[in-house]
Amino acid sequence: MSMEEKKKKLGFNIIKKSDPTDGHKGYGKGALSLDNVSPVMIDVEAGEAEIDVGALHARSAVEKGIKFLKVQEEVPNGKPYWLVWVTIDRNEAGPYYAGVTACYMTVDREIRRGYKSLPEHVNRMDKSLKRHIIVDDMDEKSKKVLADFLRGHNEVLWNNSSDELKKGLLAE
Repeated sequence: MSMEEKKKKLGFNIIKKSDPTDGHKGYGKGALSLDNVSPVMIDVEAGEAEIDVGALHARSAVEKGIKFLKVQEEVPNGKPYWLVWVTIDRNEAGPYYAGVTACYMTVDREIRRGYKSLPEHVNRMDKSLKRHIIVDDMDEKSKKVLADFLRGHNEVLWNNSSDELKKGLLAE
């Protein structure tokens, strides 16, 4: 199996384990677990989506080697991307896409610069972990790409997901 095939087979993290801090209020009680969140990178121009776990630490293939600036106008030729935080959870019906939040960014490989709002990326990841759906900012093409990707990745997760997510992505 080639390296590209291995990369394409990445899946969403679905880990359900008990809270290691249950029963005590000591060190680490307020720590967040990233076990159930996965970053999906959408290339707006290509109309493609893929899971890139490197994005959890701002080290996705898109972000590597890029210095990010806080002002979008400083990267006028940036290629647009959406980083989407997808959180998986389980309810009585089974696993589902519980939190889905999108963050915009641009990258200009030629000048090795890009635009992204780090506070927005962190806050949106937090919102995803807290089971929010925030996809209103996305363009219609990217929403369709994300909907097709999520549905194609796992039909059961998609079918068990909220109507809010489906309406937000499919404009139904």
